[in-house]
Amino acid sequence: MTSRMTLAILISGNGSNLQAIIDAIETGRLNAEITSVVSDNPEAHGLSRATRHNLHSRVIDARDYASRSDYDEALQHYLELIAPDYIVLAGFMRILTPGFIDAFEHRILNIHPSLLPAYKGLNTYQRALDNGETQHGVSIHLVTAELDAGPIILQASYAIEAGDSVEDLQTRGHQLEHMMYPQVLSWLSDNRLTIKDGQIYYEKALLEQPILFDR
Repeated sequence: MTSRMTLAILISGNGSNLQAIIDAIETGRLNAEITSVVSDNPEAHGLSRATRHNLHSRVIDARDYASRSDYDEALQHYLELIAPDYIVLAGFMRILTPGFIDAFEHRILNIHPSLLPAYKGLNTYQRALDNGETQHGVSIHLVTAELDAGPIILQASYAIEAGDSVEDLQTRGHQLEHMMYPQVLSWLSDNRLTIKDGQIYYEKALLEQPILFDR
């Protein structure tokens, strides 16, 4: 790995986590370079964020491909050309095929709005409210072929209060996400966090439980 870690950021929408990573780089909190912002959606607001910060962006429009595997083949080809150290899923709303994940094994990170392994998949805020949960949270994990099931690196929780809406939970979750993703990437850049053979090491010790985010 080069002294300055290289990242490809994959987005589908607003790109607020992309912005948090950009801000961390520009303020010197993260020693990394975003080599490309890639979107499956040409209307994604995150592409405007990339343009404002003079970052290279690429649209690989999901509507142009007949199948998931066709799309992932095109995405894989592009990412192999730019060869980032890590692929960062930041609100990328596609389930990646096992073949794609195998091609970038142990190099894909995702952020998920729940305390995994609880509430894998979509609509996590509403499901937590429907089930009367008192806590919800955010998890950053290594991507594997099983959806939202890879080794968890970092987690944070927050309280669900009486009368909370989906928007309330989303606001609290996003506040955490925007601190947590740059933190994990900084640990990787500084070699405090390493990934080897699908296992995660923090400060050279095998990570047997997720790190709890200290805010």
